[in-house]
Amino acid sequence: MRSTGNEGSGYWYGPDGQLDYSAAVLKSLRDYRTAETAVRRSTRDSMGMGETDILALRYLLRVQASGKSVVPKDISQFLGITSASTTSLIDRLVASGHVRREAHPTDRRSVVVVPTVESDREVRLTLGNMHREMMAVAEGLSVDEARVVVEFLSRMTEALQKSHHEEKSN
Repeated sequence: MRSTGNEGSGYWYGPDGQLDYSAAVLKSLRDYRTAETAVRRSTRDSMGMGETDILALRYLLRVQASGKSVVPKDISQFLGITSASTTSLIDRLVASGHVRREAHPTDRRSVVVVPTVESDREVRLTLGNMHREMMAVAEGLSVDEARVVVEFLSRMTEALQKSHHEEKSN
């Protein structure tokens, strides 16, 4: 058998030197996750924000784009955090100029949280190129390839959620 030169470089090669595709797929997922984590960290650092702050801001921008309003309770539910944590988060985002509180249009006792034009611009500048490149890769898939990827990732998500649920119940 001809050597691939990779036999000793990782467990994704079987004892016969042939690529173990299942292990290679899992390694590719880990590589993607590592790259995404590094990009997220870099983005957070460049924007001077924590992970939760970025998630909240992206959520606010997405909801705003759909023409809806966001109250603090919506943020709490989306992020799975307490109302006290949400108040601190909103305070940070207001202080950094990323959001503002406005009177609720129909409920005088409530406020809506609105991302600023500057934060929308900053997120677009910081994440726009990366999102365009990722979208180009996704758009390069055929319908059948996209179907396979979506099905695979859905099944992986279910497997992780099932495993996590079983751990919590033990």
